[in-house]
Amino acid sequence: MGDASLAVELRTETGKGVARKLRAEGRIPAVLYGHGNPSVSLTLEAKTLERLLKASHAGLNTLIDLEGASEVSGKTVLVKELQRHPFAGTLTHADLYEIDVTSKLHVSVPIRLVGTAAGVKLGGVLEHMMREIDLLCLPSSIPDSVDVDISELEMGDTLHARDVNLPDGVETNVDEQLPVAHVALPRVEEEEEAEVGEEGEAEAGEAAEGDAPAAEGDGEAKDD
Repeated sequence: MGDASLAVELRTETGKGVARKLRAEGRIPAVLYGHGNPSVSLTLEAKTLERLLKASHAGLNTLIDLEGASEVSGKTVLVKELQRHPFAGTLTHADLYEIDVTSKLHVSVPIRLVGTAAGVKLGGVLEHMMREIDLLCLPSSIPDSVDVDISELEMGDTLHARDVNLPDGVETNVDEQLPVAHVALPRVEEEEEAEVGEEGEAEAGEAAEGDAPAAEGDGEAKDD
């Protein structure tokens, strides 16, 4: 069922010392959980997992069939989380989530903007505000990305979540009012408009001061 396969081994020992030893051997600790089953401690080759994910067009949404230990062999999983060394960037731990291929699940996929917005052609600035969207679908229906056509966006227009067309069998629960992309005025024009507004306020203030009546004297007029 999966898009790729990954060999794993059961891990009976835990602790920092065990983890350091595994990493010295090119392996990392991993945990398998989900589907209502108790979690299982595993080990796997870090570089093999890295290559698998880089080669797959689905990234972390790649469906992976586990091989090796009989307790987990044949299970289909998603990589739920990866931990990396803060400086070297190498993998240090992986969380694997077992899935039921017949049940819908929540996944997050990237939003890809397609086309050139009409407003951008006139000098506007495109702002990509929602880069991922949460979806609910069967594992076999997980899209690599959700493509959104922005070619009709004019200057000042905003495309919202409700405007996103999803593939058949794919749903989302995100707020339909959330902005996905917006074409803003060029920054120079915004600054010029702000300066014009400030000049208008200054002129209005000067006019108000010119029209103010002269101050009255404090005492009564003296007789000559």
